[in-house]
Amino acid sequence: MTTSILPNKAAAGELPNRVPTVSIYGLPFSKLNMDDTVSYLTGAIERRSVTHVITANPIMVMTAVDDPGYHAMMRTAELIIPDGTGVVWAANYVGEPVAERVPGFDLLHRLMDVGQSKGWGVFLLGTDQQTIDQSADNLRIKFPRTRIVGVRNGYFGPEQDAEVIAAIREAKPDILFVARSAATQEPWISRYKHELNVPLVMGVGGSFDIIAGKLKRAPKLFQKLRLEWFYRLLQEPARYKRMLVLPKFVIKVIREKEKVTKTSP
Repeated sequence: MTTSILPNKAAAGELPNRVPTVSIYGLPFSKLNMDDTVSYLTGAIERRSVTHVITANPIMVMTAVDDPGYHAMMRTAELIIPDGTGVVWAANYVGEPVAERVPGFDLLHRLMDVGQSKGWGVFLLGTDQQTIDQSADNLRIKFPRTRIVGVRNGYFGPEQDAEVIAAIREAKPDILFVARSAATQEPWISRYKHELNVPLVMGVGGSFDIIAGKLKRAPKLFQKLRLEWFYRLLQEPARYKRMLVLPKFVIKVIREKEKVTKTSP
């Protein structure tokens, strides 16, 4: 699979409604800041326009680089946002900086807040039943005017997909937040997003663990230093194997930039 970082706007292309992007190994990352991202997604919900949001990090990018099927799946998303600090660094390094990091955890909360004035309904799908139930309870307390219209754990196989889809369609949410395994979450959304009848579908990874209180959000200092990944590793040491991809990502970006520089006229 041929991959490269394309540090120019024409190569990167544009998302629907002319969202500016930078292409990182063929994946169009939004350059919008948090406020503009929230505005863009609010418009998508109000238009009832099916929008799959991927909150992407370097691990996902490297998975896409190595797996053409995963790469093709990611490209079907209507919006890919720079969740990981490594993605923000890469965009800066190739000369097409994004406005800022747009963490999926914060974006979830911003959308829940907008939902209070819009009367939106939200369906929570993923993780174990205790965690998802506690997440729903905590979100109801924090955003009482945003309706939690459905809750379902993420432990189901392909044979139950139709049942889960039917439950979501019956609940008629405006937003579906999905937290499943890294190998399942985005492919499942991509496969079924047009059957779900939900305007906005967004993978949120481990956000429910933090919302439910199972894990702690990184302190502000770690966030400022772009070390949230390290703080999470301290809480979940078993993630170290996944984290080994990060230095590979950095090295690959640097080498690709050197290639582009050498071949440029």
